[in-house]
Parts: sequence; structure tokens; C-alpha cells
Amino acid sequence: MNSEDHFLSKAYGQTPDSGLIGYQAPSNIALVKYWGKYGVQLPKNASISFTLDACVTQTDLHFKKKHSKGFSLAVVFDGVPQPSFVPKIEQFFERILNFLPLLEDYHFDIKTTNTFPHSSGIASSASGMAALAGALLALENTCLMQPMSPADFDQKASFLARLGSGSAARSIQGPMVVWGDHPQIPQANNLYGTVYEQPLDPVFTTYQDTILLVDEGEKVVSSTVGHGLMHDHPYAAARFDQAQKHLSDLMPILASGDLMSFSDLVEREALALHAMMLTSDPSFILMKPNTLSIIEAIRKFRAHTEYPVCFTLDAGANVHVLYPEHIKTAVLEFIDRELKPYCSLGRYIIDRVGRGLKKL
Repeated sequence: MNSEDHFLSKAYGQTPDSGLIGYQAPSNIALVKYWGKYGVQLPKNASISFTLDACVTQTDLHFKKKHSKGFSLAVVFDGVPQPSFVPKIEQFFERILNFLPLLEDYHFDIKTTNTFPHSSGIASSASGMAALAGALLALENTCLMQPMSPADFDQKASFLARLGSGSAARSIQGPMVVWGDHPQIPQANNLYGTVYEQPLDPVFTTYQDTILLVDEGEKVVSSTVGHGLMHDHPYAAARFDQAQKHLSDLMPILASGDLMSFSDLVEREALALHAMMLTSDPSFILMKPNTLSIIEAIRKFRAHTEYPVCFTLDAGANVHVLYPEHIKTAVLEFIDRELKPYCSLGRYIIDRVGRGLKKL
């Protein structure tokens, strides 16, 4: 469905007075990056990502009926009240109200936690908005006279999550999700993410992602600001064309399981993302010196061993080390021996491809 009208709510029956719904959603790591948007959270180019498994946001949604109009909510993150989170969620509610009218009928206490550091280049907004969208949609599903099918649920959850964080559209399902119009992928569209259903070598369904925590602090420039700087970027049009071509180039690689070509393309995509940051006005740098040291060490290790291990980067300093499961032992020994010293407090997260949204 490529019309927002498809996601308007159907008839409600009896609505509960209060309750608790829990959902968890994973982060994801884009292989072909989305950087630049238009309208309300619509991407200027298609992107494709691995859904992660261990890096998740867990959200408990406590709801209680109220009689006044308007939004009413409170947010607790890692056990600490976070009033600073409320405006962003209220903006999210504003965007999705037409598609989820019960938002004004309840007070919501949102209790959430991550299994990974917040605001450090792992997509916490993606997992957070996906988990919240899942919980809110589950509440609506209990109210509908005719509940949604699982496929319709996932589709609307991705649509709603996108309105909170663009990349959250890719955190509802797995193992690989594409988001954004692309001429070679018929089901791909700008409104929501879809499971990549083109030919896929099984090696990619068990791929590993070890995330090296180079910097666990707040980013100097938020992703929202970074996306905004693409509007007048001198290289924006070329970048959007490049991303579309890279996705076309990636498709036969995913079908064949050519892991060295996969490594080459994924690394060039990561560097292209950061090149846009380096050349925007104003320019900004999210990589750290240790990020570059890790990149050089990975390339040296790959050249020496001929193992298909590569890096990618999100909008931050942390490095995602991607590799097939069958070389996991050797790569983890390499990480522990040579890359761990570049990590903040020696910390890294061992993750893998996952499957998406889960009810708690």
C-alpha cells in the first residue's frame, strides 16, 4: 500500500480503562545509508539494513483512561524520569494522531531501557520509536472490532515508527529490511519498511555485528540536524543517486554471497555517509581518532587473512564490525587482541542479525 489512507484506524469496539503492554524492538544497521529526507520523515533515497538482535529497547506502556483532550504522558528511562524526552514523543503523537486517535483518550506512563548506550551512534531512536509504536498499536488492536492480521500489524507499526524516527521503519522486521522507493525492488516504498524478499544467500541471515564502543557520549550534532544539512548540500543529488546505485549493485552480491564485494560496497557506503557530514555547511565530524585506527586495523587484518570482515558506521564514532558466522571465533580473537584497546573502557557488544519487534 502506498497511500497513507490505508493506515487510518478502523472502527473501535470497547476500549480498556487501563493496562500495561510491553514491547521490545531492536536497533538496525544500514548497509546502504539513508541521509537526507523530505516532507514528514520521507527518505531521499532507499536504504537497506541488517536488523540486530541484542541491541534492543524494551518499553513498558502503562495506560489509563482520562476525560480531558490533548496528550498526557510521562517518560522514565533507565529508572530515571526524563521530562526532556516528552516533547519529542508529543511531536510523534501529533504526527500519528490521525492514524491512532486513541492517543488523546489515555494518560501514558512510558518506561523504557536500552541494552546499549543511548545517543552514541547505535540507532537508539530507531529501536525506541519502534518499540513504542509496537506497544501503542497493540493497544489499538485490542480496541478494534476486527483486529489486524500480523502482516497488517507489522506494516502499520513500521509506518507509525517512521513518523517518530525514519530509521525506525527498518526495526519492525528482519533479517534484512529495505525502506524507500527503488525501481528494482517492487515492494519497497517510502511509507514503511519491508522485508527484503529478493534472492538472498543464507550466509546473510546469520551475519554477525560486533559493535565497538569508541565513544559513549552524546553526539556533537544530532541526526535530525545532520539530515537537515542535506537540503542545501552541494553534493546531495549525487549522493542520493549513488545510494540508489549502490543498492542496485548490492542486490546481486546478496544473491551470490560474494562476501568480499559485500565488504567493499558496505565500507564505501559508510565513508560516503561521513563524507556528507565532512562537507556540509557547517561541517561536522562524528568519527574519532580511534575510529580511524580501527578502520585501518580491520583493512590490514582482511588483507593479511583474506577473511571477509568489514566495517560500517552509523551517525557516530562507533564501529560496527560485520562478518559471517563461520569466522566468528577468529574475528572475536582479533577484536579482543587488536581492537579492544581503541574502545571506551575496552567495551564492545557482540551482536548478530535478528528478527525484529517482540511482545514482552
